[in-house]
Amino acid sequence: MGITADREAALLAQVPTGLLINGEWRDAAGGKTFDVEDPATGKVLLSIADASAEDGALAMDAAAAAQDSWAKTAPRERGEILRRAFELVTERAEDFALLMTLEMGKPLAEARGEVTYGAEFLRWFSEEAVRISGRYGMSPDGKSRLMVNKKPVGPCLLITPWNFPLAMATRKIAPAVAAGCTMVLKPAKLTPLTSQLFAAVMVEAGLPAGVLNVVPTTSAGAVTGPIMQDERLRKVSFTGSTPVGQSLIRDAADRVLRTSMELGGNAPFVVFEDADVDKAVAGAMAAKLRNMGEACTAANRFIVHESVVDEFAEKFAAKVGAMTTARGTEDESKIGPLIDAKSRDKVHSLVSDAVDGGASALVGGSPVDGPGYFYQPTVLKNVAADARILKEEIFGPVAPIVTFATEDEAVALANNTEYGLVAYVFTEDLNRGLRIGEKLETGMLGLNAGVISNAAAPFGGVKQSGLGREGGAEGIEEYLYTQYIGIADPSDG
Repeated sequence: MGITADREAALLAQVPTGLLINGEWRDAAGGKTFDVEDPATGKVLLSIADASAEDGALAMDAAAAAQDSWAKTAPRERGEILRRAFELVTERAEDFALLMTLEMGKPLAEARGEVTYGAEFLRWFSEEAVRISGRYGMSPDGKSRLMVNKKPVGPCLLITPWNFPLAMATRKIAPAVAAGCTMVLKPAKLTPLTSQLFAAVMVEAGLPAGVLNVVPTTSAGAVTGPIMQDERLRKVSFTGSTPVGQSLIRDAADRVLRTSMELGGNAPFVVFEDADVDKAVAGAMAAKLRNMGEACTAANRFIVHESVVDEFAEKFAAKVGAMTTARGTEDESKIGPLIDAKSRDKVHSLVSDAVDGGASALVGGSPVDGPGYFYQPTVLKNVAADARILKEEIFGPVAPIVTFATEDEAVALANNTEYGLVAYVFTEDLNRGLRIGEKLETGMLGLNAGVISNAAAPFGGVKQSGLGREGGAEGIEEYLYTQYIGIADPSDG
């Protein structure tokens, strides 16, 4: 049975609706609020505080004031706080899953998967906190000693997107906490509720006042702009669109801020003639339809060898056509709504442009009538090379298929984009897989796998897909800087 209205209401009543500044939940300056809607119905879920520039300044003040004491906090203590947060999120997995489904739309089964994935960053970085280390040794000429320390970069501005409301927050907050950095978090205005609940969990886990400050707002530039210019800020981490990321990089240049940018994607999904087609179809379903296709890692272009394209397209379309669109709380839901009307309209414009250019829709191709922002899961074949859908990030449940004849052609098609976040390659020839991996301009590669995100692995891209890495051993380094201390030869004393 689906989730009852009483269950939804009881959960929403637990979500803090204020700003978290210096350990206290407070109203926004002037008492301003904004509504958060359910994309499956268009109905208001909650009204929460709408931060102003004044609130952002207070949040920055709190982060700056807490930085010194937090940096001196023992790594073990920082790690234990993260471990407690992991346990609390895991205990409340159903609450977090339902809240994400309500505000973002994804089916509950997928939301539960995100809770597991998002919580893992807390556990992973709880273990990394005590692994921060430097080195000491003799200089090559023997005349001095070299000591290298790792130190927290300092106060950070964290800006998260709407599509993975928990995981994108934990992926930034966890390494910052582990490294000893304080934070101002600006969650996406479309899905701030999960961040609100998670911040409450961090407080419950024992995070000191001022270490994490949360300022949801409908005026992102007015709030983050002054923070970016604040001389006390040391780093900005952003996940979102490439144009916004480019703007933030330009702003960061004025004060030479450390930046982590996880930006747009246009992932190729390459199926070679020797691939196991059934495995490729299963991988395609995961790479395309996870999160309704609203993921920077979503397969955007299906590049299939001409000898297997008909079999792949037929089997793929059959699977896609069987996916049921429904509110994520319903048992039958396999595909939830898109986040808003604007997003749905963009997806449909890309499909219409492809069809007008000669593509055929094997399944789907239209918005779903009725309330909410649903779009039919769609497979397009015979897509023209100049179609917009091959160049722009789709962010919806639409799979355009093109063909290739040679390995070199496949590589050229895959690399024909300004983005370079992730690629997927299906082949039974390991040497070919490794060879293609060396030729692809991408930060990540799924080899015979449609989902590869993992807290223990470095997530990030090249070209216009971003800078820096999140997760893995690399993730904490984004929140640390290296200090070298040259010491006179102690034997001379």
